[in-house]
Amino acid sequence: MKQSKGMCLLGLIVVFLIISCSSLRKKKQTEESDKITLASYYFPNYHEDRRNAEVHGKGWTEWELVKDAKPRFEGHKQPRQPYWGYTDEADPNQMAQKIEAASSHGIDVFIFDWYYYNDGLFLERGLEEGFMQAGNNDKMKFSLMWANHDWMDIHPMKWDVEPDILYPGAVTPETFDKMCDYIIDKYFKHESYWLIDGEPYFSIYDLQKLVECFESVEDTKIALDKFREKTIDSGFKGLNLNAVIWGQPILPGEVVPRNVKQLVRDLGFDSSTSYVWIHHVHLDKFPETPYKEVQEKYVEFANKTWEEYDIPYYPNLTMGWDASPRCFQEDELKYRAYPFMATISENTPENFESAARQLKELLLTKSENERIITINCWNEWTEGSYLEPDKVNGFAYLEALKDVFELQEK
Repeated sequence: MKQSKGMCLLGLIVVFLIISCSSLRKKKQTEESDKITLASYYFPNYHEDRRNAEVHGKGWTEWELVKDAKPRFEGHKQPRQPYWGYTDEADPNQMAQKIEAASSHGIDVFIFDWYYYNDGLFLERGLEEGFMQAGNNDKMKFSLMWANHDWMDIHPMKWDVEPDILYPGAVTPETFDKMCDYIIDKYFKHESYWLIDGEPYFSIYDLQKLVECFESVEDTKIALDKFREKTIDSGFKGLNLNAVIWGQPILPGEVVPRNVKQLVRDLGFDSSTSYVWIHHVHLDKFPETPYKEVQEKYVEFANKTWEEYDIPYYPNLTMGWDASPRCFQEDELKYRAYPFMATISENTPENFESAARQLKELLLTKSENERIITINCWNEWTEGSYLEPDKVNGFAYLEALKDVFELQEK
């Protein structure tokens, strides 16, 4: 009888363990299926670069514009002061601090704004000497967005002076081919490069400039296909070519293609995303347009894009907008065009958190391969859109992300 009771008890324990293990597996599967990847853009103009030295003088970085910024209207919050001071992102130890803060608050990827012109690289040291040499770069991934726009002399820009093009965004076919080889060998093969389903993610900012590199859309497609073939030949499953889409230009010289959706389809892109909300939303109240108004109009665009595009669209979460530090500070801030334009007001950590929560809820209704959010930005200090902590809000924006995407704590 005692033996029978013992066997019964043992049986109950086994059943309990089976149920517990099954519950844990189901919980894990639910968390994995609800996983949303957070990929924050990173603008690497906060280290010394030889090109900047030629234009602005030795030692110049865009921190100089951050320091010089002034309040331009009542309630205008300038200058912004970084919590960690004016860091050098090309220093792997200082980059490690950024990686630690980002990864511990739910950010999975830095998408570096990456520049390559006919005469080679620009602003690469933040990635190659900073992130890629940081001792903790295994805590998150990195990838590239080829920022193939014209680099203009706008640091700062004067009201009555048309800015010069310093480095044209359109490159020759020979340069493009050489660039692809460099990308595959230098970045894709790095153990921390971001792969989606085994395919390196590579994003292109300006589709119009891309086509200008070649004689036609057809020739552009051939070049992209060759890039894809080279990637596969290097041992990868494929290449996730991502198109940054926008409906209105921001930077001087930008042109929106006549039919972006058709162009994305004709060029064979695998996915699409956005860089910043104001690529789709006009800031129609000057000098400030409220954050929630911009959010509402952007979400309308995102919902329309999900309906119209036949490839995944990764929505964008924007922290704010204030490009006034790139204006010559002695000029009056009057409405014109970039950077003399309206700012986004009321972009508090609370409103940012609310927007993040809305995008999360929308994405959880989509298929798992669409559950990626791009964020503007880790450090667009001179455009007023940054997650990096400052002396006013500290880590509040990062904490907001951590609260919303609580299942993704590392």
